[in-house]
Parts: sequence; C-alpha cells; structure tokens
Amino acid sequence: MNTNKIYWEEIGVWAEVASFAPNSKIAEYHIMLHVEPRAELFEGQLGRIYKAKELLSAELAGAKTVFKRYFLSDSTNQRPLMKAELDCTTSIIQQPPLDGSKIAAWIYMQKGTEISTIGDKTLTHHNGYCHIWQMGMCDNKGDSTQQTESLLTRYEQSLDSHNATLADNCIRTWFFVRDVDTQYAGMVKARKENFIKEGLTEKTHYISSTGIGGLPADTKALVQMDAYSITGFEPSQQRYLYAHTHLNPTYEYGVTFERGTLMEYGDRKHVFISGTASINNKGEVVHIGNIVKQTERMWENVEKLLEEAGTTFSDVMQIIVYLRDHADYDTVKQMFDSRFPNLPTVITLAPVCRPTWLIEMECIAVSPNSNGKYRDY
Repeated sequence: MNTNKIYWEEIGVWAEVASFAPNSKIAEYHIMLHVEPRAELFEGQLGRIYKAKELLSAELAGAKTVFKRYFLSDSTNQRPLMKAELDCTTSIIQQPPLDGSKIAAWIYMQKGTEISTIGDKTLTHHNGYCHIWQMGMCDNKGDSTQQTESLLTRYEQSLDSHNATLADNCIRTWFFVRDVDTQYAGMVKARKENFIKEGLTEKTHYISSTGIGGLPADTKALVQMDAYSITGFEPSQQRYLYAHTHLNPTYEYGVTFERGTLMEYGDRKHVFISGTASINNKGEVVHIGNIVKQTERMWENVEKLLEEAGTTFSDVMQIIVYLRDHADYDTVKQMFDSRFPNLPTVITLAPVCRPTWLIEMECIAVSPNSNGKYRDY
C-alpha cells in the first residue's frame, strides 16, 4: 500500500491518495479531497472539488469511481446546488470539515473490475463476487425509530433482488443521526428489533457499523444510512474482530454492532473497523474530558482490532475522524499529521453517540494475502 499527496495549486485543492495495486491484480484507491478555504461562496469550493475529480481521473488513468461521500458544512442549503452524480452511488451528509472549508470528499476507485450503477446502488463484479454499495438512503416520516425501521426494511428488500440478506451478506453500515444526543436511542431500538427478526443476535453476529451525528439535507430526515454488502463469498472468508483485552461486546451495553470485520480473499484482506472511541473492556468511557488521552486510547483500541486481523496501521487506506468540539481540531490534527502523514484522512464536526466521548474514528485497511482456499478479489 502506498500513500501520496497531490496538490493542484491552480485550483487550491489537495488529494491524499492511498493505493493498493499489486501487479496484474485489481487496483484500489481511497482518496480524500480537501479545498483551501477562500473568501468565496459554496459554489466556488464545489467547482474546485469537481475540477479536482477530473484531474484525479487523469492522474489515475483507467480507474473508475465506486462511490463518493461528501462532507458538507450546511447540507440543507448546499445540496440543492450540487449536480446529480450519475457515475456512482453517492452519500451527502452535513459533517462540517474542520479545516475551515465548506466541503470535503471521500472517493473510492477501482481499476480492473466491471462497475455499473443502478439507481442508488453501484455494483462491482469480478471473479464471482458482487460488491454492492448503496449510499444516501433516507426517510422523512415518523421518529428516528420508525425511520430506521423503514430504512432497514427497504435495504433488505433491495438485497433480496440480489438473492442476498442482511444477515448473510451485509458487511458494513453507517447511520448518520440528526441530534445524536436525543435521536440515537430510537435508531438503536429499531436496529435491534430489526436484527432480531433477521436472525442477528448476540449468539450469531451483528454488522460492523458507525452510528454518529450527521444531518441529512432533508430537515425532516432524522437518520441517513449507507451500506455495503457482498455476494459470492464463502462464510469462512468473513471473520469478526473483538480485541477482548481492550473492548467488550457491544450488546453488553445495549447496542448491536461488531467492532470490526475481516474479509479475506486469495490475494488480499479487507478490514473494516467500526466507529471506535476511548472505551475499555467494561464498556466505560476512558479519560473523560481529555482529548489527547482519548485520542491515544482510541488509537490503541483500533490497533488491537487491526492486529487481530493480521494487519497494522501501515495497511490503513483511509480514516474518518469525528469530533464533538471544534475547538479540539488543532490538537487532533497535529496528532494525526504526526502519526499518519499523507494518509487519506478527514476530520469532521460530528458528535459521538455518548456525550463524554470527545472523539471517534473509523478506518479501512487493505493488506496483501496469499490463501489458495479463496478466490482472489
């Protein structure tokens, strides 16, 4: 895995690019786009992001976009100014980038797979696998419990069209919750009840996930959902990560998600680390009120999950950081820049689900593998 930073001075945009491109194999790219804050309207920064995407396509010749996520400072007013994204599934959420800009973007690209977009889904096909990315799902009727149930039911119906189920095929979910301090409980309740119906319990398994503060553009939407599923794999290719020395099962404190998921292919491993904060193996918040100590414990927890998958931070291809207090940005940015220079990272304003958690992060790692039991990616 390689990382580098591209700066386009003429448009004031830089791209942090992580690439996993083994010889004669499928190439993967995770990119974070950042714009230099300028005294201009949103349309100016948006135009620079669009131009950067064009330049990026030339830089990564032959790579096609699988999905995009835009982090906006004011989704309700800004989303109507954005053009329809027809090339891939897209997530747009208000989680303001804390570098002073109005927009940042996470883009995932591949080279060597067959990619198609149907409605709000992007499918990638290769070697008997079908990867299904479905982003930006919203509902605007009812409370957060009702909206979450509606979203999950709709997603399960979508999976059914691919002969897939939530329990057998869903690898990763994201739930963005408006006013997370009051609405998160409703999302948790609906997810738990839905999972029971789908056969997802503490005795079977859950799904790696992030549940975090985030505002959909529709002011009546309380929850937005993104999801990733796969068909065509053997059950033994999927393994859940626990790091019992540092973390406890989430059901012990009333929620239902896995800490992380390893997907193993013949030629590589994919590791999806859920939203992770400063927590111990009793489910307690550690280092209340101390952003530096919470960041260090969060890193330690993520490191243990990565180790369990046979990977390290050197295999991580992207990081999203969620902060409750924008005043912590400079401290956290300095810490991440020192430890992870050039790694695609975005730091956003997005309250974590417990008020005493000051910070949370998630990441995706990809590492080489050689396992003849499984087909290559």
